[in-house]
Order: sequence, then structure tokens, then C-alpha cells
Amino acid sequence: MAMRTESVSKLDLYKDLARQLRADIVRTSTAAGSGHPSSSLSAADLMAVLLAGHLRYSFDEPDNPAGDHLIFSKGHASPLIYAMFRAAGAIDDAELLTNRKFGSRLQGHPTPIIPWVDVATGSLGQGLPIAVGVAMAAKRPLKAPYHVWTVVGDSESAEGSIWEGFSRAGFEKLDNITAIIDVNRLGQRGPTELEWDMDTYARRIEAFGWNAIVVDGHDIEAIDAAMTEAVNDGMPTAIIAKTKKGQGISFMADKDGWHGKPLNAEQAQEALAEIGDEPSRTFAVQPPRDWTLTELKKGPVQLKKYTEALATRKAYGEAIAALGDARDDVVVLDAEVSNSTYSEDFKVNHADRFFEMYIAEQQMVASAVGMQVVGLRPFSSTFAAFLTRAYDFIRMAAISQANMCLSGSHAGVSIGADGPSQMALEDLAMMRAIFGSTVLYPSDANQAAQLVAAMADLDGISYMRTTREKTDLLYGPDETFPIGGSKVYRSSDSDKVTIVGAGITAHEAVKAADALAGEGINVRLVDAYSVKPIDGEGIAAAVKATGGLVVVAEDHWEEGGIADAVVAAFAKLGFRDFTLKHLAVREMPGSGEPMELLKAAKIDGEAIAQAVRDLLA
Repeated sequence: MAMRTESVSKLDLYKDLARQLRADIVRTSTAAGSGHPSSSLSAADLMAVLLAGHLRYSFDEPDNPAGDHLIFSKGHASPLIYAMFRAAGAIDDAELLTNRKFGSRLQGHPTPIIPWVDVATGSLGQGLPIAVGVAMAAKRPLKAPYHVWTVVGDSESAEGSIWEGFSRAGFEKLDNITAIIDVNRLGQRGPTELEWDMDTYARRIEAFGWNAIVVDGHDIEAIDAAMTEAVNDGMPTAIIAKTKKGQGISFMADKDGWHGKPLNAEQAQEALAEIGDEPSRTFAVQPPRDWTLTELKKGPVQLKKYTEALATRKAYGEAIAALGDARDDVVVLDAEVSNSTYSEDFKVNHADRFFEMYIAEQQMVASAVGMQVVGLRPFSSTFAAFLTRAYDFIRMAAISQANMCLSGSHAGVSIGADGPSQMALEDLAMMRAIFGSTVLYPSDANQAAQLVAAMADLDGISYMRTTREKTDLLYGPDETFPIGGSKVYRSSDSDKVTIVGAGITAHEAVKAADALAGEGINVRLVDAYSVKPIDGEGIAAAVKATGGLVVVAEDHWEEGGIADAVVAAFAKLGFRDFTLKHLAVREMPGSGEPMELLKAAKIDGEAIAQAVRDLLA
């Protein structure tokens, strides 16, 4: 009898909490005058059971490494998230009503400016794959006991990235992740792809190696049983919940046309009368498991010292391997090209921290975002051209305030015969546009190694562009390369023109300088290895010393690359007394040998020398 009484009491607690969540969803979205109450109401019963019965988390210690993680892939259901924070006592009623107001941390979609939010998830299809990264971090590098819960909308299941996440978790056998699929049938403009075809959802998810539990998403007792099973069944689990959008409000439930529409004051009053308009209170949440993270080693890095020509992509691989020797927090992810990016060098001694993501660039970047949530420092690498596929994840990672490192190899026409589909010619522009990013383009192996080591301690998203071909050494192993700097690597008192390049064009500039010297023309060579932040002052000083004449040569489309960075920096400095000739890729390249392609694009040494002659003429 006592057990039955306890069970009834628990279910009553869940129902009380679900009622409060619904009431606060209405209050906060009506006060905001915008938002997504209907999408939040459908999942209120699910979150009531999770918050009061299964989530193990301390809102007073959000960084506790043993605490569970809850990631809303359907981030537009933020009224529900904020109502949960209110129910846990993390925020009060006054803050709840600041939702979507200027200056409030309760923004339209949740971001990590809130301490209980791991990542920003306003772009659909991202929360689940990021949650997979958090779960993978627990399994291998950290061996942590936390469980990862992620709430997924049925509409976003049309995104391929969702299925990359299901695939990866199934392959890794992640028994520490549970996806809660809120199948409320209605999307923004009408029914979703599968509506309430629960069997198809289950078959698809099971095909990826998950346990699928189909429940009535408004049956408190069934939800409780499903969550208990999910934590204990030894495999990744999806709770596929059949729900009604707008549940709890009779004039909204399962009615089309309510997506993204708040209730007006009169409608809210009617809804709250139906739900039960009682003062909000605080509900207890289970504490994290008793576990302490072993401190991760961080020692000095012993980089290789190079004395002969080497591809910067190879130097990248050897540098991350050295980082792995020195630091336990470094993890490496690669998209099945590790023998070309040379991230395979890391795997030799650190296989437990190397993640082969196969050809799934979105999942690779998402996993990196998830891993940095729990204090790891991820390095993700692939061909630079293929990072474009994951650009939305990179963009959102900046909103998440993520600290992670990306490397793109095989950039520019200089890769040779593979042709334009493999040539990254927009990556500098793409990465420069990311908020707070650092963009690096080393010209030789010693420089690449130093910059890789620096990336490991940078805040935000850092990107390194590496070169496929071997390049001669421009610098000794003891040179230093501060972020935001540049290097004058050839100069004289009689220089007539400054040539700015980076990567492959820094070496083509040497050829141009040698040819021009034979004609009695001296030029100053500047290596703009830090594309963002660009060394505006240093490059401007070189240009002023050469009479305001400058050539910028880059293996990139003319838009958004090194020249644009230089000109923007000059404008910021108020430096306008210069004449610039810009050499960049302006026609669609084809296949060929690297030097043939550089020549065809007019960014080789001969073209650079001619640009100098044209300026002087």
C-alpha cells in the first residue's frame, strides 16, 4: 500500500508540474508578445516528468562534471525551457516575464549566456548531433557518468543532420543518450512529413541501432516508465512521444495556424482559467551522481623543428600529435580524410581521443561543439572545401560561444588535378565572417606548428588553412608568430612595392622578388599569416615605406579573402594613400598541375612580378 501511495504521489507531482509549466508558457510568451507557445505546450508533460523525476542536475552548480545535460534541439520551444528554469528555482517570476525583451538573457531562442544552457539551438537539426558529441565525450575521454537528454521536434527530423546524429550514436553504442521526439504533427505551415506515423519513426530510428519507445506524450505514467527504461537499457534510446501541439488549451490543441503565435491578453486569460492559474512554485531536482573528474593534464608542448620542405598539412598533423602528448583535453575529429589532413598522426598515441567521423562533416563539427561543452579542446579537420557543408553548425557554434579549432586542407587551385569541386576558394571569406573567429594561413611547416599550438588556447572558433603541396621553409624553428601579426620576410632600404601573400602565394612572391631583383627592382615581402585578426598596422607600415604601392596575391576568390581584410584594416586606420593591385582567382579553374593552375589564375610568381611592373609603370 505504501508503494502505491508513493507512486500516486509521484504522478500527482508530475501533473502539478506539467500544469505549472503550461501556465508559465502562456505567461512568458504573452508578456513577450511573440514566441512559440504551441510548440512548448506539446512537450510540457514530457519535461515535467524529466525535470522532477529523471534529470540529475544542480542548477546551483551548472559546471558540475557529473551533472546531466539537457539540450533542446527544438530551440524555438524556449518558453518551455524558461518555465522549467522557473520551476527549478533558477529564475523568478519577474525574470520569466522578461522573455524576448531587450537586455534579457531569456532570448527568443536559448543561448549559453544562460548558465544552464549548453549550446544555442535556434537553427533546427543541430541539438541532437551536438548532444551526441556531449555523450561521446563522456564515454571515452572523460569516462563520466552523466546522461544526455535532447528534445527533438518532429519537423526537424527532415534535416539530414538529425540522421547523422542517430547514425553516430548507434555506431558508438551510446547508452548515455536519450532523444525525446515530440511528435506533435503540425509544423509551421501545416502537417509535418510523417504526421503521427509513429511506426515509421520507430523503424527509422531502430535502423540506426537505437531502442525506440513509442508513448502517448501526455500519459504521465507511460512517460515515466519510458524514461526509466531509457536510462537502464544499455543502448541509445529514443522516446517517440505522440503529442498535440497546444495541448492543455482547448481552442489551440491540434489546431493549425498557431505556430509561432502568442496568445493575446484575452486569450491568455481564457487559457489560464482552463489550465489553472495558480502561483508558480519550486520543484526539487535530483542532484548529480557522486563523481569527481580527474584533472586533465596540461603540460608544455614539444613541437618538431623543421629543417627541410614539408607540406603545412603534415606539420598540422604532427603538431596536434604533440599537443596530444602534452594535454589530456585535446581531442581530434576527422571526416575520413585523416591520411590527407594528417590528423592520423594524433591517433598513433591517442586512439581513445581520436574520433573518425567518416563523411559526415555536420556531425563532425556538431560533435566538436558538444565536446567543448564539457571542457575538451577539439581539433576537427577535413578538406577545406567540405567545411562549407557544416557552415551553419560553425555559425551557430559562434552563438554558442564555443571554443574549438578547425583545419581545412587542400585549399586553392594549388591542389592540382582534382579540380574545382575539391578546391576551397571561399573558405577565408566564410571563416572571416564568423563572429569572433581567428583565421590563420601558414606558409611553412615551422609557422604551421607554432600556430597550431597557439590555437589550442584561443577563445572562440579558430580556423587554419593548410596547403597540399610541400613548401620550402621561410622561417627557422625558433621564430614566433603572434596571433594578429604578420612577417616581413624580405626587405631592403630601396624597396619600391610591398607584396602581401600567405600560404602558397608567399612562396610565389619569393619567385617574383628574385625575378625583379634581376631587373634592379627591390620589393618588400609580407606574410599575412594571420588573416583575422589582420595586422593592419604592420602591413600599412610596409606599404607606406614603399611609397603606397602594394600587390596582394591570394589563392582564393577575389571576394572576402586577404585583400578585403587588408583594405578593411587600412580603412579602419584611416590609411587611404595607397594603390593596390589585387591578384586572385577570377575564373572557374579546372584540372592540371599546381603550377599550371597558379599560372592560369595569374597568381604565380610571374604574374606577381608583372603586377609590380604595372604599378611602377
